[in-house]
Amino acid sequence: MADVVFRADFSSDRQWVAGRSWAYPDGGPVNPDDDKLDHLTSDPAYSRTGRFRATRRPDGLWEAGLLTTEESPDGFMVRTGDLLEATVLLPVGLGAWPAIWTWRDGGNEVDVFEYHPDNPDLLELTNHVRRGQAYVRDEAVRPGGRIDIAVLFGRNSVVWSLNGRRIHSDGRGVGSRWHASLIVNLSVCAGRYHPPPEDGATELSYEVERLVVRRPIAHGPR
Repeated sequence: MADVVFRADFSSDRQWVAGRSWAYPDGGPVNPDDDKLDHLTSDPAYSRTGRFRATRRPDGLWEAGLLTTEESPDGFMVRTGDLLEATVLLPVGLGAWPAIWTWRDGGNEVDVFEYHPDNPDLLELTNHVRRGQAYVRDEAVRPGGRIDIAVLFGRNSVVWSLNGRRIHSDGRGVGSRWHASLIVNLSVCAGRYHPPPEDGATELSYEVERLVVRRPIAHGPR
């Protein structure tokens, strides 16, 4: 049995901080060393509806939406044993780089998913805490497709499921005392590893329709 301990309300200023994260150098707004064209913005039109957008700027960067629970008034963190569930509408345009991930104190990163439309049926699943990774292909994964993805942040194994079916268990886990903030964002590829946006593209987007975190009742409140 598990309780829902977090239900995302992307419009909430108590749950989420918009447009900055310490996962980016100096908190942002740019991170070119990670092959990103992002210029983070706190404009609510880029994230607060659950539709995460990026639009081209005159300088070649892209205004990009990001929300994080780090330094938010509620200060929610996921922790060992939690189950995160999300319903995501994947992007279509080349260069779009959507992700749901975790971060704390320069690390503690687990990528719930990353996606690049140039690999249309591929999800990238990564545990940076203990170096586990998988590239999973599935016919349900496609540009514009809707997927349900879940991640159990286990002590000895991080387990990913897609549309109710287990797709990867890394056998590494996050340890017993792990905890981290949530980040939801849309980055834009600069071209080193994946194609950048097409020359005529002016906007990219994807949508997170639902995001909840469940915690085993035995853990109690934190």
